[in-house]
Amino acid sequence: MKNLKNLFFASLAIVTLTVACDEEFLTKEPQASLSGPALANSDGVEGKLVSAYRTLAGYGMSGGGTWYYSTWSWIFGAISSDNALKGTDAGDQPEHSFIETYDFNTFNVHNRDKWRSGYWGIARANDVINSVAEAEDIDAARAAEIVGEAKFIRGWQHFEMQKMYRTPKYVSEANFSLDDLEASKVPNTGKIWANIIQDFADAAAALPATQAEVGRATKWAALAYQAKALVYSGDYTSALPILENIVNNGPFTLVDKFEDNYLVATRNNSESIFEIQYAVSSADTNASNAEIGLAHPYIAPWGCCGFLQAPQDLVDFFQTDANGLPLLDESWKTTHITNPTGANIGEPIGDPRVDPRLDHTVGRPGQLFKRHHIMQVDYIRDLTYAGPYFSKKHIAEPEGFGIGGWGNLSANNFRIMRLGHVKLWLAEAYVEAGRLEDARAQINDLRRRAANPAGFNPGATQGATRADYSLTGAPGANYVIGEYTAAWTDQALARRAVRYETRLETAMEGNRFFDLQRWGVQAQVLNEYLSRESRYRIYLQGKSFTSPKNEFYPIPTYAIDRSFSEGEPTLTQDPNY
Repeated sequence: MKNLKNLFFASLAIVTLTVACDEEFLTKEPQASLSGPALANSDGVEGKLVSAYRTLAGYGMSGGGTWYYSTWSWIFGAISSDNALKGTDAGDQPEHSFIETYDFNTFNVHNRDKWRSGYWGIARANDVINSVAEAEDIDAARAAEIVGEAKFIRGWQHFEMQKMYRTPKYVSEANFSLDDLEASKVPNTGKIWANIIQDFADAAAALPATQAEVGRATKWAALAYQAKALVYSGDYTSALPILENIVNNGPFTLVDKFEDNYLVATRNNSESIFEIQYAVSSADTNASNAEIGLAHPYIAPWGCCGFLQAPQDLVDFFQTDANGLPLLDESWKTTHITNPTGANIGEPIGDPRVDPRLDHTVGRPGQLFKRHHIMQVDYIRDLTYAGPYFSKKHIAEPEGFGIGGWGNLSANNFRIMRLGHVKLWLAEAYVEAGRLEDARAQINDLRRRAANPAGFNPGATQGATRADYSLTGAPGANYVIGEYTAAWTDQALARRAVRYETRLETAMEGNRFFDLQRWGVQAQVLNEYLSRESRYRIYLQGKSFTSPKNEFYPIPTYAIDRSFSEGEPTLTQDPNY
């Protein structure tokens, strides 16, 4: 099966673009005009479409680091939440530190480039839609699919903008012209959920259920994103039948082992609905997931740069009771399962019961780290600054490890939409509809998968060298996880259980800040978190989350300055800034 990235190179051989011979597509954007006679044909439009897909991977925009606008959203969705710390040391990338401590400002270059990348991707998608009408050699069926794929990309990018900003602008193909730069200077007058939902609905109507090339959007991917947009906008009633359709009629099944959602070897698996595709080889690392490149341990084989660490708060959250259930009474907030400080920092206190997903989410001292080594505190750049835990899901296993860069490159796809996510949203929708037992069934499916002993992180003992270890044949920790066996009869408690499961299942995937946002609990959760975590991460002392200001990021000054038309800005800043 051909990969979508490879398809571009075939298109590039046909399409005439001005680009230096040493500039590969996946790291350098062609600098020639997007339109013109050479591109007004089937090959040209197909090349443009793949170029638009490329923006989903955080590539395609000149200037800035790809981590600024990472698909993983580890800066804006993780380190701004109770799931992650900036990591590294105090002086590295201060723009991250501003975000971590809720000092959101209009001139932060990371925020600026997140805006730029989103609307760059939207421009690419709109150019594809407009170009289809100009190409006379595309048959009607393929033309409809191309427009559907472009609308999927446009909806996806606008979705990112709506999560980030209280009132982003929506730019359609009618407001886009390469010959008129003023056309896209449209005002931002409110939420754009209706436009996003319609884009995904249009895409679902136009796209096939399966695609020949891995990485292209399908009908199912569009439906899943339509449902996600409905959930995020608070319309559970409309989302519910779409989510049920995906779960009951879609061709997807949960993979047997939770970790298989985070390994190179198990990309594009039975659970995957849509993945951002990456590749790496000894000859070419330009298609790797470099957008997450800074977030790797500080020892060999990576060596840089120590970003995206886990807080004590997240580690403690994975505690379970004697029945293997989460501590819904919130007692995890006052009981540590590992030492937060001292000579034994990061090591277990006794033999605590934990959810097995902990050690596929967080690297902690004494645990095997994706078969590279037994993790120790030498993984950490500055132990006193950000503590002893590291992020884990995005890092490739040894066989998928890239040799380029500083050891930070891999072909580990980002499973940006999978059945596990859909089942969580379906459980949410069931709770809001009062169908509590149906919600319990969805959550138990995920917990049953997590309880598979074959998927537990294995125990290991240290060998003679740092990279040497031996498997013990036993699990790496006291993994105790069970299903909810008692009927759910209390809606508030069921809602809490679903939200707990969402954190357990998706921690460190860049969603947490936005989950708290849509649930309306950011200030409560994050200020309590700051109070707890600042006992150990002293740089968090005195910091606070301010509502409603910090619920969204400010529109960058850069964007407002460039929105002027006839002497007035067309963009309006969030009044909280």
